[in-house]
Amino acid sequence: MKNIYKYIWVLSLVFCCITCGKNDIKISRTIDEVPVIFPDYKDVTVPYNIAPLNFSYMGKEACRLIVAGVDDEMQIEGENGLFSFSGSAWKKLMERNKGGTIELAVAIQTGNEWVGYKSFFIHVAPEPIDAYLSYRLIPPGYEGWKEMGLYQRNLENYTQTAIYENKLTNGNCVNCHSYCNRNPDKMMFHARAEFGGTVLIRDKVIEKLNTKTDSTMSALVYPYWHPSGDYIAFSVNKTKQSFFNHHPNRVEVYDLASDVVVYNVHTHQITYSPLTKSNQAFETFPTFSPDGRSLYYCSAHAVDSMPKSYKKVKYSLLRIDFNPEDMTFGDKVDTLYNAPLNGKSVSFPRISPDGKFLAFTLHEFGNFSIWHKDADLYMVNLQTKQVYPLSEANSDDVDSYHSWSENSRWMVFSSRRTNGLYTRPFITYIDEKGKAHKPFLLPQENPLVYYKQLMFSYNIPELMVKKVEVSEHEIAKTLRYSKEINVTVK
Repeated sequence: MKNIYKYIWVLSLVFCCITCGKNDIKISRTIDEVPVIFPDYKDVTVPYNIAPLNFSYMGKEACRLIVAGVDDEMQIEGENGLFSFSGSAWKKLMERNKGGTIELAVAIQTGNEWVGYKSFFIHVAPEPIDAYLSYRLIPPGYEGWKEMGLYQRNLENYTQTAIYENKLTNGNCVNCHSYCNRNPDKMMFHARAEFGGTVLIRDKVIEKLNTKTDSTMSALVYPYWHPSGDYIAFSVNKTKQSFFNHHPNRVEVYDLASDVVVYNVHTHQITYSPLTKSNQAFETFPTFSPDGRSLYYCSAHAVDSMPKSYKKVKYSLLRIDFNPEDMTFGDKVDTLYNAPLNGKSVSFPRISPDGKFLAFTLHEFGNFSIWHKDADLYMVNLQTKQVYPLSEANSDDVDSYHSWSENSRWMVFSSRRTNGLYTRPFITYIDEKGKAHKPFLLPQENPLVYYKQLMFSYNIPELMVKKVEVSEHEIAKTLRYSKEINVTVK
């Protein structure tokens, strides 16, 4: 009986070799070095439903990849250094090793022998990631551009489709896409300049909003949906930007004034608390708790001499009660994290759907952390109030905007660690204790070529449980021809 099983196992290996198109190689010796690969997928933790993690060996030699799991072993020949998994083989590998580890070894040809590098591992988590990721792709321009768009990527393969492209409305700016509970059945984004307005979509009904009122300093800016879908918290901001010729942070965007308000999607009315709308403070980046009864936001003491004193503006993390039954606020504000006491500033608070953890970005000053090289991801344990860095996820470059998966086990964030210039999406596993694991770069069919040639940044990566189904042409028709709904103050 053992011989029969051995015979079947050998046949399966032969089948794997045939599917790769070459016979197996035999390693004659190994060296105590790990290979240089791109992306760096060594010892990362991945969801079992992620697209194949193709990668390139960065040497010049002929190369093979030997992959071993619980019931799997296969060899893949490198094509110009690229190791490509077939979709079906990768899916089987992930399913069979769910909750376990796969071992990978790169071998290179040296003369007539094959030399193996030290093995590395990919850990396969038992929890899946949300099916889609959305983002804005934007070129490295700051005040003018010809093309940009909102896109969605199927994380189980490499398919990217447009949610909306600005070529449909004469190249205007589109930004701040946001979803209710990661479900695009309720979503919104802003369009600025020509055909401007806020696009609000609820169950395929598209509205165009004029969100500037006589009582607010600007149109609505940074959004976050209430879990009920009835409200959206926004900041209103008067912002300026400065540019630097000789500074690691190339751009600085700063507030001259800002407040936090809440918008009712049914009545088209804005309300606020005097505690979230003050001339003595800059309030921004609101976010609701998963139960909908707390509103978190960032607040800094207002500074008059801007931009001269921009480095003095440091934001803390605050919380106020919110009553969704009558759209009212509590009468006091709690300080969850006083970052200025440590000489730091907070931006982008985001709470895990299970309500246990709050992730934020911490940096030296201001709130425009997407260009701050010192920006890192931090976490608050909402039960113990412990604040700590997500050390395994952070890098020596910008680590900034982030969003949670529905099951609270995954976080996608933007980082400039690959070249210091363009933001790229990285995904990290967050375990039950709130600890981050080594993140991985969003997979591509040929990541070395793709990321080298892509002259656009990924902006505001947001996980979604499903695909946006509303036609971009219907959105464009609304922006071009529909009458605006004017937002009022309650």
